[in-house]
Amino acid sequence: MKTLEVKTSSATYPVYIGDGIKRNIVDLMTSTGHSYTKLLIVTDTAVDAIYGDEMVRLLEQKWSVHKVVVPSGEQSKSFAEFEHIHTKAIQFQLDRSSCIIALGGGVIGDLAGFVAASYMRGIDFIQVPTTLLAHDSAVGGKTGINHPLGKNLIGAFHQPKAVIYDTSMLETLSQTEMRSGFAEVIKHALISSEDFLKELMSIRSLDECSKSELAHMLYQGIEVKASIVQKDEREQGVRAFLNLGHTLGHAIEAEYGYGVITHGDAIAIGMQFALYVSEKKLGLSLHRTELKEWMKKLGFPVQVTQDISTKTFVDRMIGDKKARGGTVQFVLLKQVGDAVLQSFTKDDLHQWLEEWKREEGCL
Repeated sequence: MKTLEVKTSSATYPVYIGDGIKRNIVDLMTSTGHSYTKLLIVTDTAVDAIYGDEMVRLLEQKWSVHKVVVPSGEQSKSFAEFEHIHTKAIQFQLDRSSCIIALGGGVIGDLAGFVAASYMRGIDFIQVPTTLLAHDSAVGGKTGINHPLGKNLIGAFHQPKAVIYDTSMLETLSQTEMRSGFAEVIKHALISSEDFLKELMSIRSLDECSKSELAHMLYQGIEVKASIVQKDEREQGVRAFLNLGHTLGHAIEAEYGYGVITHGDAIAIGMQFALYVSEKKLGLSLHRTELKEWMKKLGFPVQVTQDISTKTFVDRMIGDKKARGGTVQFVLLKQVGDAVLQSFTKDDLHQWLEEWKREEGCL
């Protein structure tokens, strides 16, 4: 088992990564020093079918445990499911010494974390990620739900008390889900280290990654995330660099329709656009074509495929929570490991997006 510590201005907590460590979840939770009266497991239908009963049995060895199951997919990050979980928490008589267990991927982590942040003005929660994508979202304390007009616009910063990452649970993921999570690993490499990126680009198939390679990759990605969150918990500065590819990516998710394209695939397209602008505007010397071809071989989309107008995407980006006074704070790279924020107006974005789409043959 690998362990690292996340330190922020509001909390310090451990991240445990290892094969089969869910069997030790009672000991791992107890070792954090927190005492709980009741536990509420929040999970989705897909994860519940595989791990729900087992997790209840494990946790019932020490605590009174209840479980609430929401539909799988991004659509569950909604006001309706947020209210539904609160209703269950009240019915189960959770108190301020209770804890919520987020058992699932990024959707469950965001949703359950926001419930924990708001129930009785804030109770503890613990992240138990079951996807590769959640290596990013489980660390850092961002919680929230979506609004029909934008992704993650409603939420709170609420740090977990621990992250317990059992890599054996990744074995049930589809190739599409693995690829979605791998996009965030690529992002972490781009904003942190050329050596990390070269290491990743030696991977020719995600199916061929051994458990030890996967654990090492996750550890590196989480380490990058943790180091940035430690410097800037509430995204007032460098934490914004973690949004590389996300401004256009979120617009693509919203316009394609949540669930039509995975988060990771949308971010992959968004990163291609950000790297294109970085190359043209800042002189980024990354071999962008080589990176694009490698990502294509892994199965990633690298350009916009639906017939959606540039104006529509720009309007979505201007409405993003990263916008300030009608401009968008866009993450670019001077070089691998050297990210910067650039302010773009609506007209700037329209021009760059039109140019990129034309060069990629999307127009």
